[in-house]
Amino acid sequence: MARVTLQTVADRVGVSRMTVSNAFSRPDQLSAELRRRILAAADELGYVGPDPAARALARGTTGAVGVLMKDSVGAAFDDDVATGFFAAVAGELAPTGLALTLLPSNGSADLVPARDIAMDGALVYSCAGDSPALQWLIKRKLPLVFVEQPPVAGADSVVLDDQGGAGAAAEHLLGLGHRHLGLLTIAWSRPAGIMADPRLAGDGYVSTERVAGWLDVIEAAGARVTAVQTHTNSERDAYDGALLMLDRDDRPTGVLCFSDLMAWGVIHAAHDLGLRVPEDVSVVGFDDSPLASRIRPALTTIRQDAAAKGRAAASALTAAIERARTDEPHEPQQVRLPAELVVRLSTAPPPS
Repeated sequence: MARVTLQTVADRVGVSRMTVSNAFSRPDQLSAELRRRILAAADELGYVGPDPAARALARGTTGAVGVLMKDSVGAAFDDDVATGFFAAVAGELAPTGLALTLLPSNGSADLVPARDIAMDGALVYSCAGDSPALQWLIKRKLPLVFVEQPPVAGADSVVLDDQGGAGAAAEHLLGLGHRHLGLLTIAWSRPAGIMADPRLAGDGYVSTERVAGWLDVIEAAGARVTAVQTHTNSERDAYDGALLMLDRDDRPTGVLCFSDLMAWGVIHAAHDLGLRVPEDVSVVGFDDSPLASRIRPALTTIRQDAAAKGRAAASALTAAIERARTDEPHEPQQVRLPAELVVRLSTAPPPS
């Protein structure tokens, strides 16, 4: 069977190739009746439209944007906050016609999506600054927006007030009377365990910001700290980390966690040690993910609006892509979103 092309459809209708192309790509250029005839002929002939690659080449755009993540694509969908962020990005991009491509930052040396996949720009979502994938995006001179991490020069960023939110969590426990607090955070590039110097706990932008927010408030109050770091933001690692700080006579009476998922691990560990939450130990999460309301007791946490973060990031990226097309000058901007304390049932005054 001969290949059906634009010319095939044009010959059937008796119009030019450009008119057929406009029926698919620029419908406003044709009358409704002519476009209906062209599309009907295309359907009859089995023609689905101009080749997307050729159309992108002609327009100078790919019609896709990337999201570079610190984890694998599969791991990202285990995180309620990440999935809420991705959903909001996709929803914001939908009216623009831009498709979303998820890019892992931990690909093998011979398979680097950030280097090889065609895209008009990318969101860089909480990745290590020295990630080879990020370096490829920078080398390609793509429009970039950084989310929850410091931007490269000239790029916009969207961040949460992580320090402020963490400080509010610490103030909450101190206000209840706690004077020995545990900190549980993540450091994927350093050994896990109890930290001799709490200021060195955690790595990466978000983790260090939250640790700084906790410690600024705790140290100003003269309270004691036990800090533990784990390798991943997971219930399993949090469980093991919680045992290190709770399975001892001199244990903290309140624990501040990097995420709601880690707080869940702390509550499991406390129950297995025979400790009651919050009567024996109070637990505070971070994010106010759907998990926070499902945990029993319901989790005191710091709320962030993942959907607002996604919308702000997508809006900043589409603006950056448009500026790149017009070579418009731009002073880099940072959108800082609020984080607020949500008090539920997992916190109470310390045991007397």
